[in-house]
Amino acid sequence: MKIHILGASCAGSTTLGEALSKQLNIPYFDTDSFFWEKSAIPYTVKREPLLRNQMLKDELSRSENYIVGGSLVSWGEEWKQMFDLVVFLYLPKEIRMERLVNREIERYGNRIYDDPQRHQLFLEFIEWASKYEDRSFPGRNIGIHENWLEDLNCPVIKIEGDTTVAERLSCIVKKTKEN
Repeated sequence: MKIHILGASCAGSTTLGEALSKQLNIPYFDTDSFFWEKSAIPYTVKREPLLRNQMLKDELSRSENYIVGGSLVSWGEEWKQMFDLVVFLYLPKEIRMERLVNREIERYGNRIYDDPQRHQLFLEFIEWASKYEDRSFPGRNIGIHENWLEDLNCPVIKIEGDTTVAERLSCIVKKTKEN
């Protein structure tokens, strides 16, 4: 089974992907690991698209089954054909943004407030993530995700709301047994 999990930042793709990986005993790959170069200030240096795509394809080629978490909508048309099941997570903005701030504090501590550069990056990220529901926003938004999902030839599960990881797992495992 080849599964892709996507949604807005802090919708729970990574948490769900890692839990599903443990439950199904198949590897999980996070797109952020391929999209971003390792750098002194994390998540600031984008990897060249052809290289990141090839790196992910190389990893996936080593497994018959896998889970990929994170958005692939801007990575090329070929990714639409690579999955047996796609899971779209939607979480209300207020909950997502609260999670996002808490995650940034957990990752970086008070540096997001005390360090001028880290603070500016934090503010820019919050601004970018807060526009997800704005379909006219030129960055990643819900409309772009919905359009991408419509073009898929595999089943799509849409999980909306602040559901638990266990509830999400149950929906996915049930669907995998149907296929």
